Amino acid sequence: MQSQNEYIGDDKMQKMLQHYLCPLPLDTVKMRFAGAICSPNLELRPSDVISSLWPQNQEPRLQTKQEAELFFKFFMGLWDHIFNLVRQNAVCLPARGAENSRDDWAELCLRRAETLEQGYIEGFWGGRSDLKIPAYLAELIDSLSDLSALYLKLAKRLQQEQNIENLVATVKNTDKMVNRSIAFIIENTVLPRMAQPQTQN
Repeated sequence: MQSQNEYIGDDKMQKMLQHYLCPLPLDTVKMRFAGAICSPNLELRPSDVISSLWPQNQEPRLQTKQEAELFFKFFMGLWDHIFNLVRQNAVCLPARGAENSRDDWAELCLRRAETLEQGYIEGFWGGRSDLKIPAYLAELIDSLSDLSALYLKLAKRLQQEQNIENLVATVKNTDKMVNRSIAFIIENTVLPRMAQPQTQN
């Protein structure tokens, strides 16, 4: 599932997504790749995940062989970059910026919800709802969905309440819970699976 293509960097990758009218922002694409790499669905191919970034039948129409080669080369460079982050157990939510106002924090919560639900969770399931996974893993994924919903509730409250100090603290704590959950999934289910081929050689 890993490639040997070099990642072109966030700025160029974001421009590429915009050029091909990808409806998802780069941070969500990254987390979808991370979720797919963590998925127990071993039949899930990178090309399937790339295609899932666009609505059905709205994938980019690549005009030439060279364009197609560059398209997949750049996406596989990102895939390889995320694969290495998973292998290092370094996957986490995007760093917070300089949020100051209630609108800043509310917007962050909306982005967090999308990054988590449309990113990691969607990538993990890979379009399937019939994956057979251990009960504890199913509970962890369900808890991530609950945290995504919590971000949406926090976004609404941040726009309504005057004193946001406690809400901001809750956002930061929710970030920690999300990152710890993903790290636990990687540590206990993904890294052991990655190590198996090495032990067989």
